[in-house]
Amino acid sequence: MARKVIIIGAAGRDFHNFNTFYRDNEDYEVVAFTAAQIPDIAGRKYPPSLANQNKNLYPSGIPIYDQSDLEKLIKKLDVDECVFAYSDVPYKSVMNISAAVNAAGADFTLLGHKTTMIKSTKPVIAVGATRTGCGKSQTSRKIAEILIEAGLKVIAIRHPMPYGDLEAQKVQRFATLEDLKTHKCTIEEMEEYEPHITRGNVIYAGVDYEAIVRAAESDPDGCDVILWDGGNNDFPFYQSDLTVTVVDPHRPGHELAYYPGEATLRMADVVVINKIDSADFDGIQAVRENTALVNPNATVVDAASTISAEDSSAIKGKRVLIVEDGPTLTHGEMKIGAGVVAAKRFGAAEIIDPRPYAVGKLAETFSVYPEIGNVLPAMGYGEEQMRDLEATINKVDCDAVVIATPIDLSRVIKIQKPYTRVEYSLQEIGKPDMESVMEDFIAMVKAKSGKGQ
Repeated sequence: MARKVIIIGAAGRDFHNFNTFYRDNEDYEVVAFTAAQIPDIAGRKYPPSLANQNKNLYPSGIPIYDQSDLEKLIKKLDVDECVFAYSDVPYKSVMNISAAVNAAGADFTLLGHKTTMIKSTKPVIAVGATRTGCGKSQTSRKIAEILIEAGLKVIAIRHPMPYGDLEAQKVQRFATLEDLKTHKCTIEEMEEYEPHITRGNVIYAGVDYEAIVRAAESDPDGCDVILWDGGNNDFPFYQSDLTVTVVDPHRPGHELAYYPGEATLRMADVVVINKIDSADFDGIQAVRENTALVNPNATVVDAASTISAEDSSAIKGKRVLIVEDGPTLTHGEMKIGAGVVAAKRFGAAEIIDPRPYAVGKLAETFSVYPEIGNVLPAMGYGEEQMRDLEATINKVDCDAVVIATPIDLSRVIKIQKPYTRVEYSLQEIGKPDMESVMEDFIAMVKAKSGKGQ
């Protein structure tokens, strides 16, 4: 008799775990997904076209409920097992959920990488982090630049963010900014895809990561190497030939206290200690010691997150509103982002608190995450949130807006006051640096692609 399973997720790892382990497995029946962390993603259904592969086990698809219904669902559906499958969660919260699951009568499971990783026919370099907001994206960009300079064709694959029509998002390819419109991307998606596109990289994402990697391997523009650009602090979906994990000394101790960030740290071949230009010595030393404790064989790269402003005069002496990356502030719990650093570095007179001006979904975000403080998260998981973000920005009584998101926010919303963008990039300090730690990997890729002659 098949064991009844609920997969506890957030529209990403949960679908991947289903696709790689449960989809064609007659020993299990996945009766539901639950959703958390991301607003407005419950109430959908994982469609039959994605749920059925070879054995047509889910002709009606699989319903997706809010995680708040979990204990009721366990009892109502007579569930045997619950699989926890989302990321950037403190250990205490994971075990609180485990206790609730066990008390309701079900087993609690965490699937590992051996069960869920897919093998690519191309060499893979994977980038992850121990928390959201460590600087993973800028590390991925740096790695892509090094690979391109070596004459290699890079295809990036991003950790999933399927917040819309799941069927339409099975396999998504982004080569131009117009593709972002075609696929109706949210701000969160654009923040991850656009930096690759503007640097000439093709990037894939979606729902079915077996189908995605096969498409990437045979991309019409060519493919020498797959760059896995991870999400939150999750470990990779693909078997990698070189794994890079970024840690954050602004949040010392978190690398050993959040799921699955510690696993990602333990799996790393290379650990990047980022932001050492703005972190204090004790924080840097703590993450260095914790890295040595759990992964003494990893190569450690020290790095700074260098910050520049398009127009620093828009900051100096001004009362500024700071807009930061949304997930970094919410479940990433980050207090000091690039915008705050830039405001202090370039001499802002005052940082204006946006909370009294927040409307709609933005007001809800501050209610759910009161610890965000006096910066505005660029929440844009849907059109309503984007409208509320625009309304909130334009309502704030300030002299200028400091945009510290990875994309030009003014391209997707209308900002009715002066603004400047803040950009940040990875700068290694001393040796080893990323170029030196990638030498053997690049030689292997060139040999495999025939470009090593």
